Amino acid sequence: MTETPTAFPSDSARAFTLEQKEYLQGFMAGVSASGQLPLTGGTASVPSGSAAPAPASEPVVYGTPLADLCKEERWKHDENPLDAWERLLAHSDADKFPDPENTYRFKTHGLFYVAPAQDSFMIRLRVPACEITSHQFHGLADLAAELGNGQVDLTTRGNLQLRELRPRDLVAVLTRVQELGLTSRGAGADNIRNVTASPNSGFDPNELLDVRPYAKAVHHYIMNHRDCYGLPRKFNISFDNGGSLTVAADTNDIAFIATRVTEASLSRVERVDPNALSVSPGLYFRVLLGGITGHQDFARDTGLLIKPAEATALSAAMVRVFVEHGDRTNRKKARLKYLLDKWGFDRFLDEVQKKLSFPLVRVPLAACEPRRPLIKHGWIGPYKQAQRGFTSIGVGIPVGRMSAKQMHGLATLAANFGKGELRLTVWQNVIIPHVPHALVASASRQLQNLGFTTEASSTTSGIVACTGSRGCKYAAADTKGAAAALAKHFASSSLSVEQPVNIHFTGCSNSCAQHYCGDIGLIGAKQPDGADGFHIVLGGGMDHEQGIAREVFRGVHAQEVPALTEKILRAYNERKTAGETFVQWTRRHSVKELQEFLSA
Repeated sequence: MTETPTAFPSDSARAFTLEQKEYLQGFMAGVSASGQLPLTGGTASVPSGSAAPAPASEPVVYGTPLADLCKEERWKHDENPLDAWERLLAHSDADKFPDPENTYRFKTHGLFYVAPAQDSFMIRLRVPACEITSHQFHGLADLAAELGNGQVDLTTRGNLQLRELRPRDLVAVLTRVQELGLTSRGAGADNIRNVTASPNSGFDPNELLDVRPYAKAVHHYIMNHRDCYGLPRKFNISFDNGGSLTVAADTNDIAFIATRVTEASLSRVERVDPNALSVSPGLYFRVLLGGITGHQDFARDTGLLIKPAEATALSAAMVRVFVEHGDRTNRKKARLKYLLDKWGFDRFLDEVQKKLSFPLVRVPLAACEPRRPLIKHGWIGPYKQAQRGFTSIGVGIPVGRMSAKQMHGLATLAANFGKGELRLTVWQNVIIPHVPHALVASASRQLQNLGFTTEASSTTSGIVACTGSRGCKYAAADTKGAAAALAKHFASSSLSVEQPVNIHFTGCSNSCAQHYCGDIGLIGAKQPDGADGFHIVLGGGMDHEQGIAREVFRGVHAQEVPALTEKILRAYNERKTAGETFVQWTRRHSVKELQEFLSA
């Protein structure tokens, strides 16, 4: 769609200087040479290697005729969703809920109309590298109390959501978020979501690299390049510091995992792989691609070994290849995984290489030192930092939800006991770093008084739940309610489990809570009588436990979940071998055997 030019007061004001003309000529020549394509509006040229274009009279978008696009892509072609400010103003002035088209457009600004679950809006923010300040936390608490429902939800991307916002407050919410130094742009629809980083980056004594600068660099690159929006579908990028806590990097479309290369590790592959000769000992990122666990697939190692400073350029190149070649006709096949399945890594990386000024180097994983072991549930409780004399405290947030009052208390505590900094985790919890050792006990007591936990309980600290049917129209069950009921059941039970166990509640096949990756996963399934229920899968894991859980039970009523979950864990206690984890126990048994154990 052609944009209306800005009106200038006079011809003299409208004229370009010679320097401006030369800049524009050079810019347009560069665009022509690079083959970069407009995301929306007008007829896009066809990228090299694409199918033959349709007749000139029919518009095409990245090689696909306009008539073949799904409706979301046609909406994006008509007008870039980034240009929705006038629409937002109009809806706010009229206090009006949006139609389907504007519902989609507003998601690009992080605003979700969540009817019929709630006749209101939700805003999802961006918290780059999962790092937020006490000042911002206070501001969001005030915003939730004044314009929302007085609560904030933590997400599985180290992020925050505020709910029950009225249409008339849309613009006020967006501007107040921006005044706090935060943004919600690109937090929904077909965009790159919150860029995550290991939540203990910068103070983990076991980390290889503080990855926050690289995660934030990618975040700011996205914010300042319009062609990094309007992808075929959503896109996730994560940075793992190689330390003690997982950030679930292998569930992302692109995962950067810090790794160390030594002369000893290189010697293992130099004789069989000549590419290793071009690598020097040092710190690098290994690159994994294609994670989408809702579709039962993890990110796979590409062989790429890059310098940390190359991460932003590589991310941008990969995103642009996906923009140009991803499927825009079938929303179910529009994620990066499906382009990789179609092309394979070699062709995809060949296309990426064309957009880079440095060579891509691929070497076997054996060229790197093995990743250190992870602390399961290490995001809860006190841990000594790399900085002498300081401790970080992992704070358990029941089912990832807290009130505005609790937020204020948490923010004040982080400022008084720490340095006014909080880290959000992909496990819907919070870490407060930089607490002096002498103040840890006092801080922990105050956190408990706020209604939080600071002990890594093996049965409750690993409970994760998506929004569920009370706030999401796609969910088939009240996941938050079921998770809270399970936590309450465990609190009154004598059950004790030696090894940490993760329990993931998700409401639908979109798998926002990644049920296939939990030791125990539950996916919402409405029962014949209309009651909430769940299908139950066992034995999933990430990182060193990577694997897709197998379905063991179908159609379990929600009220039966606590007792059945306890029965599962008691069977594990009784039948496991010494030191055996839940994942190891479930995977050495067939589904039929597990059903027999648990049905007796």
